[in-house]
Amino acid sequence: MQLHPRYFGRNLRDNLVSKLMKDVEGTCSGRHGFVVAVTGIENIGKGLIRDGTGFVTFPVKYQCVVFRPFKGEILEAVVTMVNKMGFFAEAGPVQIFVSNHLIPDDMEFQSGDMPNYTTSDGSVKIQKDSEVRLKIIGTRVDATEIFCIGTIKDDFLGVINDPTTV
Repeated sequence: MQLHPRYFGRNLRDNLVSKLMKDVEGTCSGRHGFVVAVTGIENIGKGLIRDGTGFVTFPVKYQCVVFRPFKGEILEAVVTMVNKMGFFAEAGPVQIFVSNHLIPDDMEFQSGDMPNYTTSDGSVKIQKDSEVRLKIIGTRVDATEIFCIGTIKDDFLGVINDPTTV
């Protein structure tokens, strides 16, 4: 952690902890996943003064809660966009794409002002803001993002809450 000299003094540790939380929480590292919350500080090392700037770099060892989806995991997500190729859903910070090949065969795409996937009898509808239970079948990890591919073509997967029935 780099800290400006104006934060030195009696509250140095508190300033370091608040800067750590501000800088780290809500970020994504491909290796560890999304940092949800810093839960504890294990160790703050001795600071090293940066030449020419006056900033001091402190090595900080901390514990945190992370969210990293993995292949085979079942998640509940909210549909954000529906098109003829499939639909996008969000589970927390992760965006998941479900291709139309991974949607049950009895569901057909319906275009219009509110595009959706509907069963032949009209009993189940996937549209924007629907809550779905899906299974992650693949992930791609980038340096700062995690992308997922999901399916609802399995037992106990699919719509769990339809916004039109509420």
